[in-house]
Amino acid sequence: MQQAEFRPCAVIPVYDHEHAIGTVLAAVLAHDLPCVLVDDASSASCAAVLDELAAAHPGEVTLLRHAVNRGKGGAVLTGVRHVAAAGYSHVLQIDADGQHSTDDIPRFLQQAAAQPQSVIAGCPQYDDSVPSVRFYGRYLTHVWVWINTLSLDIKDSMCGFRVYPLPSLMHLVRRRHIGERMDFDTEVLVRLYWDGVPVVNLPTRVTYPMDGVSHFRVGRDNLLISRMHATLFLGMLIRAPRLLGRRLWLARGRS
Repeated sequence: MQQAEFRPCAVIPVYDHEHAIGTVLAAVLAHDLPCVLVDDASSASCAAVLDELAAAHPGEVTLLRHAVNRGKGGAVLTGVRHVAAAGYSHVLQIDADGQHSTDDIPRFLQQAAAQPQSVIAGCPQYDDSVPSVRFYGRYLTHVWVWINTLSLDIKDSMCGFRVYPLPSLMHLVRRRHIGERMDFDTEVLVRLYWDGVPVVNLPTRVTYPMDGVSHFRVGRDNLLISRMHATLFLGMLIRAPRLLGRRLWLARGRS
């Protein structure tokens, strides 16, 4: 993929974020980035807001809609498939709740243009607004990701602010079902890494708005994430010789 072909588009999954999505979308469009909003069966009030935003930005915003809620990953994948069919080269994923710093979008895109084969993955830098349960709870997933990749190359697999190279992502999703709820962000990043896609970790500021809406369901989502880690662990065992061989080859290349 040549740098001249770099053509990014943003995808924002939305589920009842009517109070934040207008601000997030305005910030994305301010960086001259076309955007696909995916309404994951939101409430009528949120759906109306999304209709208004799409109507206000013809040619810049595409609105897709799920009839039933499919989860964050399902919404992202709906947007990804649309963006790929439209001929874009990369997709920038960002959450709709306003926790990500949209001022960092140019840095993410610059890195993606400079390293077009890589995933540019946000590495959160938290302020005091982060709930301590979430902050420390993430480390369990970090450890499992380090085990399942036999590396420390992925610093944070749960941040929903990243840029994917579309050819690599589409190659993965066409042959493999990826979890479509809160397990998506981690699973897709690990499986891309297994496919040999480099991961560039980019620090980015993350805040938790006091009136933010969380759709994490402790019982259901923890079960999904636990099952995902177990499945990935079995996959790692099968791939361990190749993963270790890659690390040895890279180490030799640096020496």
